[in-house]
Amino acid sequence: MKAKSNRSPGRPRQNEKKQPTNQIILQSAAQLFLEKGYQEVSVDDVADHCNVTKATVYYYFGSKGDLFTETMVQMMLRIREQMDKLLHAEKPLKERIYDVTMAHLSAVGDMDMDGFTREMKNALSTEQMKKVQQAEENMYEALEEAFNESIEKGEIREVHTKFVAHSFISLLKAGHYHDANGNTIFDTTEEAAKHIIDLFWNGLVE
Repeated sequence: MKAKSNRSPGRPRQNEKKQPTNQIILQSAAQLFLEKGYQEVSVDDVADHCNVTKATVYYYFGSKGDLFTETMVQMMLRIREQMDKLLHAEKPLKERIYDVTMAHLSAVGDMDMDGFTREMKNALSTEQMKKVQQAEENMYEALEEAFNESIEKGEIREVHTKFVAHSFISLLKAGHYHDANGNTIFDTTEEAAKHIIDLFWNGLVE
């Protein structure tokens, strides 16, 4: 007679995968959500994409909203880590900000971030949105720290660093704006980055 398993329903065996299963699920969910949007992706889609059962997805994430929330939080944590790396390079601030701009615009590509953000606000609960917003604030803090250090070094003038950080992110969003026909303002990522930095930097030093 086969011994009864003590595993909870949906819980994967410990030796089935080397990478933690929850991370595999999050990676698949991020790819699907970013490609198709929240409404067009089901839990079944995520399960099929990462070759696990639907029960396994629900073992780690109680609902589709919870999965989406954690996907966004983890994505913003990775963005924060990349920002930290670029902002702490041994370069003048202007070059570091340019590198952050290029990295962001290249990663976003043709994605309609405004539409994605609107969909997120409509889909998530108040508590879930708070978690996402807190992760977003952590991204701003990385920029604030870099601006404060540059003020202390005399590299830029005295500014309200939180306001400047939010302004910079707003410019990044403008850099990948899409109109109703899907057209962007700039033809290339390099062109968008140049215009963003020229406008932003003039405000920091003048």
